[in-house]
Amino acid sequence: MPLSNKETQIDYKIRINKVFQFIDNNLDADLSLSRVSEVAAFSPFHFHRIFKYITGETLNEFVTRRKIEKSALDLLHKDLTITEIAFKNGFKDNSSFTRAFKKFYSISPSEFKKQNPNRFSKIRQLDSKNGQDLSDYEKYLCVIDNLKKHIDMNAKVEIINTEKLPLAYLSVIGPKNLPDAFQKIMRWATPKGLMNEQTKMATIYHDSFKVTEADKVRISACMLINKPVETEGEIELTAIEPGKHIKGSFEIGLDEFEKSWRGLFVWMNDNGYKKADKDPFEIYHNNFNEHPEKKAIVDFYIPIE
Repeated sequence: MPLSNKETQIDYKIRINKVFQFIDNNLDADLSLSRVSEVAAFSPFHFHRIFKYITGETLNEFVTRRKIEKSALDLLHKDLTITEIAFKNGFKDNSSFTRAFKKFYSISPSEFKKQNPNRFSKIRQLDSKNGQDLSDYEKYLCVIDNLKKHIDMNAKVEIINTEKLPLAYLSVIGPKNLPDAFQKIMRWATPKGLMNEQTKMATIYHDSFKVTEADKVRISACMLINKPVETEGEIELTAIEPGKHIKGSFEIGLDEFEKSWRGLFVWMNDNGYKKADKDPFEIYHNNFNEHPEKKAIVDFYIPIE
């Protein structure tokens, strides 16, 4: 069902973004087609077609996947029982949770937790959906050790309390769409006089690559703003609320971002911190293309309890 024109596409995407936020904040509540379509201000029939067109999934498929992925992250980062995690993420009992989890990852929640003793997941590399197990424990520890060394050599890590960060943003699904989203934000910002040497861009990760397939990861391209502005088209306003964060400051190549994120999460676990139910983000301090070694000067932020 092709969307009729650009304005309609933008309107639909903005409404579906509200749905994404509503679902993630209400996994244990009523997420029926009739209820969620009200959030988007569509009829259930129209919403079903639009949602499937934009996401490639039915509402039920999307909601089930989000519940399972959020549960997987809780298994990695929370000291909760499997029963507590099941109820927290909208499953009526342990058996229904276990069936759904095993269907998605090919292992049970208890086995998933057991295979990740350091609360750090290599789930995508391990291809758990195909039933493959972790590599031998020594190799796993070697990987962890290398990540720790990477952080020691490349990062300044500190615990900080961030202030509220107002943002203009555009959300996309899949990292391949992120560069275009940043270009749209910069085209919007330039005539408003928002682009200068002090301008900071940021990325918010609403999903984790550890448990979500890359082409389904929802990401927001952002620009930090310090004055009232009016948005237009796909660009919307939001803010990262004040909170306690692990801040890792890096000067790294683009091919080192994944390793740096993984290492920072290992640092978090080793130092006894627990991730809060908020989204990690990056703030960039340079244009890597202008760096003599093509490196990004960037801060990574993990929200913690």
